[in-house]
Amino acid sequence: MSTTTSSTTSPTPPLPSAAPPGRDRPARGWLPQLLLRLHFYAGLLVGPFVLVAALTGAIYALTPSIERVVYAEQLSTDGTGVHRPLSEQVATAQAYTGGERVAAVRPAPDAGSTTRVMFAAPGLGESESRAIFVDPYTNAVRGDLTVYGTSGALPVRTWVDQLHRGLHLGEPGRLYSELAASWLWVVALAGLGLWVRRLRRTRRLREMLLPPRGRAGYRRTRDRHAAVGAWVLVGALGLSATGITWSQLAGERVTDLRAQLGWSAPALDTELSGGTAAAGAHHAGHHGDGGSGEAPRVAPVSFDTVLGAARQAGIDAGQVEVSAPAAEGSAWVVREIRAAYPTEVDTVAVDGDTLEVTDRVTFAEHPFVAKLARWGIDLHIGALFGVANQVALFVLACGIAASVVWGYAMWWRRGTTRPGRVGGRAPARGALARAPWWGLAGVAAVALVVGLALPLVGISLLVFVLIDAGRGLLARRREARTT
Repeated sequence: MSTTTSSTTSPTPPLPSAAPPGRDRPARGWLPQLLLRLHFYAGLLVGPFVLVAALTGAIYALTPSIERVVYAEQLSTDGTGVHRPLSEQVATAQAYTGGERVAAVRPAPDAGSTTRVMFAAPGLGESESRAIFVDPYTNAVRGDLTVYGTSGALPVRTWVDQLHRGLHLGEPGRLYSELAASWLWVVALAGLGLWVRRLRRTRRLREMLLPPRGRAGYRRTRDRHAAVGAWVLVGALGLSATGITWSQLAGERVTDLRAQLGWSAPALDTELSGGTAAAGAHHAGHHGDGGSGEAPRVAPVSFDTVLGAARQAGIDAGQVEVSAPAAEGSAWVVREIRAAYPTEVDTVAVDGDTLEVTDRVTFAEHPFVAKLARWGIDLHIGALFGVANQVALFVLACGIAASVVWGYAMWWRRGTTRPGRVGGRAPARGALARAPWWGLAGVAAVALVVGLALPLVGISLLVFVLIDAGRGLLARRREARTT
């Protein structure tokens, strides 16, 4: 009877833990797996762009120091005594160029520096000027170079800057640096999530920041990749944020957003009421050089008088730039150009005839976000804290580059023992399939917002998804054929 009874007894119902996957455990482990795949694919496909940006950025960090050596003849003087009037220095530079129109002057900021007299020469690129370097003690011309941007970068630094920014490929080349900056923060934060998860599991903070010796192979590469990534995390996020502000597509969105929220720096009004002519422009206009709407020629003595008026109005920084009127009816502009902390970038507009200050914008008036943007950019280019800033940038860039290289080494060593396999295995897919509805909604919302704000992230993310879907389809077909 016992045998018969046991044979007719209904089967024991399955335990709850035996329920099909995805039903009772939808939220367990899906987020770390998603972060791992995001970190893997973004790092694998965008890594080359980040690597190039890091290496060229490391070189750029050294260029201010390189400039001082390469262009020592143009930048410095051993003269002593009293500086000659600025008008004499400007006249010397004008005579050297054959009478070209002076666009701006940067007086020697200290005893051992030269004066830059800048001309808007034909044939130069955007934001470029021809600079004549004049010894302020003797009025001797010490150099003739092309300078770039508000930083006044000289040819070596300009060349490296254009390499870092766009690989010397023009506007299309800038997309590479935008792609790197736009994805760097995503890869860094995904890596941080994985690092924190591992820390919670191992509870060995020291080992994760300072990997112990003795490990080899994949584990050693992984430990180095994770440790260096943790050390450079904050810096990488800062470079990513400031790099995005300079980019083409995302940068335009950032500029528009700041303008809508009132976070932009105030603009200086240079228009003179009644169309007052610039001082020294009248005689030049008789020769047809200063017609209406064109930049007028100015007398060299005007630079002395305008700078004096600006000094009396509170422009007291050592590093200043005096810009001639951009058109008839426009004011002179005198602005402080000290990027090092504490920042000095106050600006005034001066009527060349009356020497009256017609408008003023001080750094204190900038919205806090505008100040942050200014400090961030100056930090990014190594100007905010001088040599210490540049050394830190160099180390940071090398750390990011090393982390990328170790990331590729991890991928190569991950499962390469399989015959015929090129490179390592990708992390297992299926994270989103196991995610709860709110997880899917959150991921979709974040992807949509980031894709709209950072267009290159949205486009490349779609490419990643298509590649992953294609690889999954091929894997299922191979599995079907083998079974």
